[in-house]
Amino acid sequence: MDAATDAALAESLEGGFSSHLAEVNGIRLHYVEGGQGDPLVLLGGWPQTWWQFNKVMPALARDHRVIAVDLRGMGGSDKPETGYDKKTMARDIYELVRHLGHDRVYVAGHDIGAMVAQSMAANHPEAVKKLALLDVHHPDETFTGLTLLPQPDQHVDGDLTAGSRVYLWWFAFNQVRGLPEKLLAGRERDWIDALFDSMLLDPRSIGDRDRDLYARAYSSPDAVRAGNAWYQTFMQDIEDGKNHGPLSMPVLALGGDHSNHSFLASVLPGKGTDVRVEAIKDSGHYLPEEQPEAVVRSLTEFFA
Repeated sequence: MDAATDAALAESLEGGFSSHLAEVNGIRLHYVEGGQGDPLVLLGGWPQTWWQFNKVMPALARDHRVIAVDLRGMGGSDKPETGYDKKTMARDIYELVRHLGHDRVYVAGHDIGAMVAQSMAANHPEAVKKLALLDVHHPDETFTGLTLLPQPDQHVDGDLTAGSRVYLWWFAFNQVRGLPEKLLAGRERDWIDALFDSMLLDPRSIGDRDRDLYARAYSSPDAVRAGNAWYQTFMQDIEDGKNHGPLSMPVLALGGDHSNHSFLASVLPGKGTDVRVEAIKDSGHYLPEEQPEAVVRSLTEFFA
C-alpha cells in the first residue's frame, strides 16, 4: 500500500483510525474515523486535508469517536462544480453525521472548516452539542473591511510577513475563475510553502512530508478550482450569515497569538449566548500543527 494513501495515513495514527467514503447530500465525502466515546467531528481548511489534524487526533481519540472529514472539494471527497457556499457544505456534514448514526456531535473546525462548522451550528443547532472554531469564523460583513493593499506594518521593505497582521492576498487571488489552476499547475509546493512559511510562527511545524501530501492533494486543476470555490462564495456566505440567530450552544474560539486571536475576540462574543475566546500562545494560523498539545488541552477541557 502507498504510504501516502488516506488508508495508510489513517492506519499510521494511534487510536484505530480507518478511511471511509459516504454518499451524502448528492456527493461522496471522505472521512477518517477512530477512537471511542462521544463523537467529535473535525473539519479542516485550505490548502490542507483531514491530515492537518494528525497531531491531535490520537490524543482526542482517547475520549471521543473522532471523525476527521475532507470537505466538499477537498482531498478524497468529490469536487463538484457547485455547492461551495458554507450552508450547503454544512448540510454535507449534517447528513454525514446522520449517516453515521449520530444525533448530536461536538464539532471543531479550522480555517474554511471553521466557517462550515459555524454554519452547521447555526443551521442545524439540534445536531451540535458544542462548537469550537480555530482561528477563523464564518464570513460576515467584517470581511468587507479586509484591504486590497497591505497596511503599513504588513509591508516593511516589501516583506509581507512583517508586522502584526497577515495580508490576505489569496482571498483576492482565489476569486479569479479559471486562471489560478493554470498558473499554479506544477508549482504546488511553491505556493503551499509560501503560505505556510508566512502564516506559521515556526515554519518547521509543518515538515516536508506533510507539505508534499498537501501539494499532492492540490495538484489537479479540479482540486485548485474547488479550493478556490470556497472563497468565491464568500459574498453568498455573508448574506446567509445575516439569517443566523445567536448560537445557543457553548462556543470556544481558539486564535493564534500571532494570528487571529484579537480579531476573533472582537467579533465572536456577539455571535452567541455562551462564547469564550482563548489565545494559543506561540502560534500562527495553523494551530493543530504548530501547537497541538495546547489545542488538545483546550478542546479536551471544552468537550469534557
